[in-house]
Amino acid sequence: MPGRNFLFIPGPTNVPQRIRNAMAIEQEDMRAIDFPKFTLPLFEDLKKIFKTKSSRVFIFPSSGTGGWEAAVTNTLSPGDKVLMSGFGHFSNLWIDLCQRHALDVQALEVDWGEGVPVEQYADILKKDKDKKIKAVFATHNETATGVTSDVPAVRKALDDAKHPALLFVDGVSSVASIDFRMDEWNVDLCVSGSQKGFMLPTGLGIVCASQKALEARKSAKLYRTFFSFDDMITANDNGYFPYTPATIFLRGLRESVNMLLEEGLENVFKRHNRMATAVRKAVEAWGNSAKGIRLVAKEPKWHSDTVSAIYVPEGFDGNEVVRHAYKHYNLALSVSLAKIAGKAFRIGHLGDMNEMMILAPITGAEMAMKDLGIPVQLGSGVAAAQEYLCSTKTNRLA
Repeated sequence: MPGRNFLFIPGPTNVPQRIRNAMAIEQEDMRAIDFPKFTLPLFEDLKKIFKTKSSRVFIFPSSGTGGWEAAVTNTLSPGDKVLMSGFGHFSNLWIDLCQRHALDVQALEVDWGEGVPVEQYADILKKDKDKKIKAVFATHNETATGVTSDVPAVRKALDDAKHPALLFVDGVSSVASIDFRMDEWNVDLCVSGSQKGFMLPTGLGIVCASQKALEARKSAKLYRTFFSFDDMITANDNGYFPYTPATIFLRGLRESVNMLLEEGLENVFKRHNRMATAVRKAVEAWGNSAKGIRLVAKEPKWHSDTVSAIYVPEGFDGNEVVRHAYKHYNLALSVSLAKIAGKAFRIGHLGDMNEMMILAPITGAEMAMKDLGIPVQLGSGVAAAQEYLCSTKTNRLA
């Protein structure tokens, strides 16, 4: 098919040319005497993306799932009680990972379309008089449902209960796209990945650990080798790694961090909100002509600025919309998973994204739905998004 594929899934995201250029280099010696001149500043600048001064960043050659495992195994012991909540495919996978590591998991089941149940967390933490809960987990952005949770509120629940549990945050599809504040929110472990807001191919699991988390590793009894913080620290302190690192990915990560800091994190967050709002305006317009089209996120407080999960009318298959768009329009949207499989489709709007780009998946989704008999009015979602983007435009050359 002539032309290029239009990729609008919530990861991997589009890789900017600057990052591709930075990665188009020869292999290098990861033990060269000048390698630390590259790695040590990278470790420090990554802390700026997490908005931390006191925490430590680890870079593993893995996906975000590897980051989850690193965070858990370096700080907890078999039988430790942890508080979690499942409200989508990925938050449930994190629960599964903790169960497989023989943790005592108290997992709250939450309606899909909502996020972390802060009020329930607060009640459970206050009742935990003996402080048996060792860690509290919060998925900042549930990629399967397009739901963002209130991490500061989880921290407040811990503080109000005067509870010492570690706070774990899944920031895989939020860090570098949605405002995240490691130090201000007193997060102990945050996990991210290279293929989302960092605009790289899949391949790096990035974990940020507080000093409290680093202290916890001294008594943690879960096994770890590949994901050992201790091994990383020993090597990273000198600018090296305990095993062969993904050097080309590190060069790309360096350029990614440069781009994020050049744009300014606050501008990055505003841009993501604007692109997401354009999609939400389109969904609202579609729903006016096709009853049943709506966001999976139940309320505006849950709206994600990185991915929108969109219900299709009853009797239609959201995953068929994805297949049709790919087959006929060379557009990659994302399928719905698990509990809502077939009931919805997803549009990823994170990473390297601007106005013209975000109009592409809106246009293609409209066409695919129309082809399949969903009674959307062609142009309705596109027009709604255009109206919003026009009314909020800024001078990019200013």
